[in-house]
Amino acid sequence: MIELDSVSKRFGNTPVVDRVSFAVERGEFCALVGPSGAGKSTLLRLVNRLIEASAGTIRIDGTTIARQSAVELRRRIGYVIQSVGLFPHWTVADNIATVPRLLRWPEARIEARIDELLDLVRLDGAAIRDQYPRQLSGGQQQRVGVARALAADPDLLLMDEPFGALDPITRQALRVELARIHRATGKTILFVTHDIDEALMLADKIAVMQGGTLAQFGTPQAILAQPANSFIRDFFGGTGLGLKLLAQRRVADHVQRGAVAEGEPIAAEAPLTEALSAMILRQSDRLPVRDRDGKIIGAIVLGDLVGR
Repeated sequence: MIELDSVSKRFGNTPVVDRVSFAVERGEFCALVGPSGAGKSTLLRLVNRLIEASAGTIRIDGTTIARQSAVELRRRIGYVIQSVGLFPHWTVADNIATVPRLLRWPEARIEARIDELLDLVRLDGAAIRDQYPRQLSGGQQQRVGVARALAADPDLLLMDEPFGALDPITRQALRVELARIHRATGKTILFVTHDIDEALMLADKIAVMQGGTLAQFGTPQAILAQPANSFIRDFFGGTGLGLKLLAQRRVADHVQRGAVAEGEPIAAEAPLTEALSAMILRQSDRLPVRDRDGKIIGAIVLGDLVGR
């Protein structure tokens, strides 16, 4: 768990982060969103003590980070930034091995970890491990950056606009991969982004920053359903909030178990917007629903949705 308790940061007389408090449970994915200058990246740097808080307390798993060695703390936290920050004169394998070698892992364990992580981020280890960053595409470099951050198996991963410099197609592909990696590893992730759709796709919780303060904290569904103020309503899309909220809901939450419908089934994990689009296209008020194994488990019925 990460707990921020009335955390503030000032540069001179200027408050950059002002009395921010929230908690992220172990294994949760928390997105920090807000306009430029809202304090998002500063919060990340406070968590791994790249900068020190002016006031307040940050705890990781119940231990106040100010009481720990900053170097040891950072070795236990993965950190991924937009510019990746790979060492250009080191191979992919050497970049990934950075922290394990600082921790003096046996070389056989390091080599096994490199192979494991390249497989996790879906890179061909045999083809890429001896290449240098300049030989990789932007998307490949970012995957290596994620692998390096995970190398020492940290419980906490900090990610600061990791996909911001990538083209839309590569960015979307890496979003999907990051969601898969989060499910596979169960890491706690703090993720800074300006992209609302990215936050809604990935996050279990969202912290909305405004002028250095925490404007709202909660699940994507809760924030979309009840934005705390007009700033948040506009930031998340104004009149488009309803569609974003529907996209957060899953077909599985609205299945009539045992109900019968004809036609091509829709996946239980599909967003509700996909089911509504399919109903319109098929001119039908119900769809069969299948689970991950392809078994029909019931149907989703338009009348139920309208009544809710």
